[in-house]
Amino acid sequence: MSDKTKTEREQPPYAWHSLNATNVCARMKSCASSGLDAAEADGRLTRFGPNRLRKVKEVKLWRVFFEEVREPMILLLIVTGVLYALWGVLKDALTILGIILILVWVEIYNEFRAKKAIAALHKLAAPTTIVRRGGQFREIPAEQVVPGDLIILETGRKVPADARLLEAHGLEADESLLTGESVPVEKDASVILPELTPLAERRNLVFAGTTITRGRGEALAVATGMATELGYIARLTAEVREPRTPLQLTMRELTRWMVWLALGFSSLVPLLGWLWGGEPLHLMLLTGLSMAFATIPEELPIIITMVLALGGHRLSRRHAIVKRLRAAETLGAVTVIVTDKTGTLTQNRMELGVVDPEVSRRRILELGVLCSTAIESNGDFIGDPFETALLRAAEHAGLDVGTVRREHPLRDAFTPDSGRKRMSVIFERDGRLACAVKGAPEAVLPQCNRRMARGVEQPLDSAARQQLLAHAAAMAGEGLRVMAFAEKMASGGRLTQEAAESELVFVGLAGLADLPRPEVKEAIKSCRMGGIRPVMVTGDHPLTALAVARQIGMEDDGRLLAGQDLAALSEAELGEEVNRVSIFARTNPEDKMRLVRILQKQGGIVAVTGDGVNDAPALAAADIGVAMGETGTDVAREAAGIVLADDNFATIVTAVEQGRLIFANLRKGVRYYLACKMALIGTTLLPVLLHVPVPFAPIQIILMELFMDLAAAAAFVVEPPESDLMRQPPRDPRTPFMNREMIVGITSAAAGLFAAVAFAYLFSWYTGRGLAGAQSVAFVTWLLGHVFLAFNLRSEHEPMTRLGPFTNRLMTLWAVAAVAFSLFATLMPGAEAAFKTITLSGRDWALATVCAAVGTFWIEIHKRLCRKTA
Repeated sequence: MSDKTKTEREQPPYAWHSLNATNVCARMKSCASSGLDAAEADGRLTRFGPNRLRKVKEVKLWRVFFEEVREPMILLLIVTGVLYALWGVLKDALTILGIILILVWVEIYNEFRAKKAIAALHKLAAPTTIVRRGGQFREIPAEQVVPGDLIILETGRKVPADARLLEAHGLEADESLLTGESVPVEKDASVILPELTPLAERRNLVFAGTTITRGRGEALAVATGMATELGYIARLTAEVREPRTPLQLTMRELTRWMVWLALGFSSLVPLLGWLWGGEPLHLMLLTGLSMAFATIPEELPIIITMVLALGGHRLSRRHAIVKRLRAAETLGAVTVIVTDKTGTLTQNRMELGVVDPEVSRRRILELGVLCSTAIESNGDFIGDPFETALLRAAEHAGLDVGTVRREHPLRDAFTPDSGRKRMSVIFERDGRLACAVKGAPEAVLPQCNRRMARGVEQPLDSAARQQLLAHAAAMAGEGLRVMAFAEKMASGGRLTQEAAESELVFVGLAGLADLPRPEVKEAIKSCRMGGIRPVMVTGDHPLTALAVARQIGMEDDGRLLAGQDLAALSEAELGEEVNRVSIFARTNPEDKMRLVRILQKQGGIVAVTGDGVNDAPALAAADIGVAMGETGTDVAREAAGIVLADDNFATIVTAVEQGRLIFANLRKGVRYYLACKMALIGTTLLPVLLHVPVPFAPIQIILMELFMDLAAAAAFVVEPPESDLMRQPPRDPRTPFMNREMIVGITSAAAGLFAAVAFAYLFSWYTGRGLAGAQSVAFVTWLLGHVFLAFNLRSEHEPMTRLGPFTNRLMTLWAVAAVAFSLFATLMPGAEAAFKTITLSGRDWALATVCAAVGTFWIEIHKRLCRKTA
């Protein structure tokens, strides 16, 4: 798209609604039966560009570089280097310039890594669509759809492009996004409309960004990206930024408060040193600038973003795609997981187990082929697990799915919704219209007045219905998902949904087995151990739900609430039942929404799984919505904060564990970072109050900041979990991040490091080591002490020996570098001059090491004592 005209259409705006399907295909140079071939599609993608409304800025290293060098703290450091050069200490200025380059690179790399991680998450969460290319069905990212693609439209899918309908079976679309019309629009592929037909009345077109609410169809893409109606009216000129999470906002507020504190001390210490201690003004000015750079917590917001973004990226490798950073932040606080059953707790790979022996297995399979939205792709089937299982069983029984469908052309379809729990299709059979219906036994049997028994139609009375329902219940009790099938021959023209689904002939029952995922039982156990309550909410039969619950260890006392019982309860009564019951069957999306709200009112932090259009309200209302990546609709994915690539309950538990780890590492990193800042302020202030020179040269303060940032912004991000992470109760999100425990932890850690460095410095000063010697001892004590402190703060409860001192490789590498640098800075003659140090004696090294160890390893002793008394 040209930058000069954001709203200019990139493809010719033909009046596609005024052309018949043949002319549209000819003009688009595409085939109505096979679509584009792969080479032509690739060429059009290059020509027209990706199918998106805005150009997403690629994360470039040079962009991040220019963003970072404009940061106030980097500019402050540059000013310090310039002052060094002006006052004639060129070697110091060059040294500071070298440190600036290292610090800028660290900042750039951290920011670049975080932004790349966020960009990767958005890419992973992008919607997909099914197209037919070269006669084969393919699921591709929506961004790769090109003009001329043959798009398959299904209930719950977002339309990826403006497209002319070629087929439409009971198709309706929600076009409120474009027209403001709240009622779904019924579509018709056969009509040809005048050129001046208003947008809202173009019934033979579907538009990008709208949602298919019912039925299915095929359409030929005629416009993509900014050339669509949505692109034309949207005039999107800027990329929308994700809003900051509550934790990020809290940290920004904390940073503002600490900036003033740091600036105050950075001004007070030099002022006292000059006025009270008689230190040279230019030296105190440099010290003040260096202290401001080292003590202002400019890294704090970056640490938050890095931990959340890289934690989210790590989750994506475990099949949990975090769409919003807010979800990554909330994960660790989850107390309830409301999950559906099929495909999440079970394997989502159904196999036909039992067919009613009184009917023809082949007849049920034929109806299953016709009454299905599943499609064939590369020798397998894509769609609902129940439907794909029936299609596989039909193939195994000798039925050719494609042949059956061609011999019985589809004329209309009425897809399931939250109330009906059944689906019906109208097709041609021997020149006449026929209806096929499938659905839950209790939804299909009331619509039947006859039954098929051994090839003969018989009346179906109330007693026979009850007997069939009892038979279905017995099948469900064995863990089968039970579906009822019915049919009838129709007379007359087009049938309404009500007419198609009444006075049916009951054909039979089919039960499909969907075994629990083997890893789910352990995941349920892990949930309960961590204070997280799993709740099953399914549309399946109560006995099927109980059978699965027994197999995964979720059934406590056999208590269960069915949808009709749930609907009869008041809010107060349901609130009481929710505390006792964890299995809900034969529910609809409204029931799920109601349960989520009640659990939240009771103080729960609720994660909800869902895959359908009607699950979207519950997903949006939940604290964390979790959509299914394999079977979920685009609407569900859009409403959710997390998408499961494998639809697996165990992945949700893994995500919760990773969420806890993200928050735990964030606490550890911030505690370490702020403790070092506080210790530095105290260490420089005390000597000035005692009329003693400051313990660090300005260049040493800058170097210390470099090592602090490396540890806090990188090493703590990759800290592995403590062994009791999932045995701890969920954190309360209402508890402030800077609570009493956090403040005490920061203060005590800072006090230990401050005491270690202050004692080493003052002892060296008062015993005659001179300023250079005392500063060298203080510098080495600080480097060793803040390394020891980082290792001690790696865990909150677990002793270092149990955690493993070298399990965090990045921290180990950083520690080795810090110790090696302290040796280099005090042993190399050239380095000594550059870093204002001198060669230290063995006694100096012993003093620095002992002080650093005593000032930090008391934390390890405290952890061991607490563990023994716990």
